Amino acid sequence: MNQDAVTIFNVALDSVNPYAAVKDYVDRIRTICREEGLTKIYVIGLGKAAYPMTRALVDTLRDRIAGGIVVTKYGHAPDGPLAENIAIHEAGHPVPDENGVAGASEAVELLRKADRETLVVCLISGGGSALFVAPAEGLSLDDKQVMTRILLKGGADIVELNTVRKHLSRVKAGRLAEAASPARVLSLILSDVIGDPLDFIASGPTSPDTTTWADALAIVTRYDTAGEMPQKILQLLRDGSEGNIPDTPKKGNPLFDRVENIIIGSNRIATEAARKKAQELGYEPVVLTTELQGEARDAARWLYRQVLESQSCLASGRKKIGLIAGGETTVTVRGKGLGGRNTEMALAFAMSIEGTSGITFLSAGTDGTDGPTDAAGAIVDGQTIPKARSLGLDPQSFLDDNDSYHFFEKTGGLVKTGPTGTNVMDLQIILIEP
Repeated sequence: MNQDAVTIFNVALDSVNPYAAVKDYVDRIRTICREEGLTKIYVIGLGKAAYPMTRALVDTLRDRIAGGIVVTKYGHAPDGPLAENIAIHEAGHPVPDENGVAGASEAVELLRKADRETLVVCLISGGGSALFVAPAEGLSLDDKQVMTRILLKGGADIVELNTVRKHLSRVKAGRLAEAASPARVLSLILSDVIGDPLDFIASGPTSPDTTTWADALAIVTRYDTAGEMPQKILQLLRDGSEGNIPDTPKKGNPLFDRVENIIIGSNRIATEAARKKAQELGYEPVVLTTELQGEARDAARWLYRQVLESQSCLASGRKKIGLIAGGETTVTVRGKGLGGRNTEMALAFAMSIEGTSGITFLSAGTDGTDGPTDAAGAIVDGQTIPKARSLGLDPQSFLDDNDSYHFFEKTGGLVKTGPTGTNVMDLQIILIEP
């Protein structure tokens, strides 16, 4: 069953291959240029999947591309340059760094050359919020780094984090579309946010914003329990909330008249592919949710309850069952260990099924990375915890210290894919047999 779980996960990854997804839209791009009289194309790629997404356009439209900028995570541009006129910047994630600032600045400069006969193709994927960085006037990169660390440590989810980011940036929340105006803009988007809300994926650089200054201030106030937030950020959010600074562009703004945003890959697509593969392998598949969220260890307990309910069906039918979930949980960091939401969820789940047989659980990030680690996640079964105890390890102490990575490093079970080139949140696969 462990091998089946890995196979199902890999098939799900293939279903959201960013290269193939973008390539499917090449004819659409050609049609737009022909019907609207557009003579040149600029490409702006941002996020963990920006490199393969851009490569799909270079391989098919190289002669039409007048220039481009790609900003992606370190290690996510494995084959080097794509074309002479496309600059590639690898940058920091989840905490932004100078390379992200440089990449965003170059993108804005390139877009200054765009006119009404230009098509700007924005290739947007998860991670873009941290990677594509242009601090608002008066703020520094250091301010945004501190803000990001405070919210992440406090357990803020991606929607909360991006609500704040959008109001501290010159390129998020529709501002990139503003920089491209009056050009025609087509954004092809790989979603890493529950429900696929356009303005939260990479903080919606080409989308109308649904949040306000007051929303951002409320989130910062909620998580800044130690009073560590930079004063310049707090003052900016207060000024905006009081109406002293214009808010981000909203729906109905003429700015978006020539902007089109299309979701080309999502967690829903990945979970459906996982469901079909589980069925092929002889399991009775059930997609539990594509909106799994909350604390990772709480999500593990909820998933275990679904297992208990499923086992009652097994008692009579003797069928193998495959439970599939997707989404993105969070971890409130209280310890000093190393890990991510997927390894923490796997450890908590393993503790629930200690000593049982016939249950395998895999939780992994589709981007191939889980928090600040080199693993995508972990795979466990009923023997994971007994094995740890035989090695003299106390699973609860590892969980309490948020040290799930080192737990699995010692016991085995880490799932390491390397950068996958895609990013549609996380997948959980639970295989159950009588």
